[in-house]
Amino acid sequence: MKPVERAAAVTAALEELYPAAECALRCDGEPWKLLVMGRLSAQCTDVRVNEVAAVLFERFPTARDLADGDIAQIEEIVRPCGLYHVKAADIKAECAMLCDKYGGVLPRDMDALLALPGVGRKIANLLLGDVYGMPAVVSDTHCIRVAARIGLTSPGEKDPVRTEKTLVSLLDPAKSADFCHRIVNFGRDFCSARAPRCPDCPLATLCERN
Repeated sequence: MKPVERAAAVTAALEELYPAAECALRCDGEPWKLLVMGRLSAQCTDVRVNEVAAVLFERFPTARDLADGDIAQIEEIVRPCGLYHVKAADIKAECAMLCDKYGGVLPRDMDALLALPGVGRKIANLLLGDVYGMPAVVSDTHCIRVAARIGLTSPGEKDPVRTEKTLVSLLDPAKSADFCHRIVNFGRDFCSARAPRCPDCPLATLCERN
């Protein structure tokens, strides 16, 4: 099976398995909140981010509030997410830049997003895909692992940028953002890092390991 054919088949199988492609980060449809939560998500679970963000946004209900907020208070709230000194500083700075340079409107350009403090390609793609519905590949740990195991990328591939570029070349652009949400769910439910459920995997016939 050619790589592009495998990608299409995996996409279709994931669509059937997970009809609703949803981001695990609950931002209530507010782009600036997804920006903040994306920064909190580094080396932290989505469940923890959702819990912490709920407290953070109750204390600082707008991007302007966070931009002007006391750094010590922000640090104390985001502490459970780890790396709280850096994350708090980035959140405060990115909200200030968002408000002062873009009038509170999230830019829809990759380079502009990457210029925001603490934003890398993974979060920039998440924002472009979820906020603006643009073609985007969020190359997170689940996506990297599953793509390599199934055979969409090179065996053992662990580089997020190479994974992103390969998947961009294989996936239907209109389905790429939702594909990434679905593959995260699949990675958690079936293709975990330590104990993949290969015997009862619904994608077994498409997996290069079999």
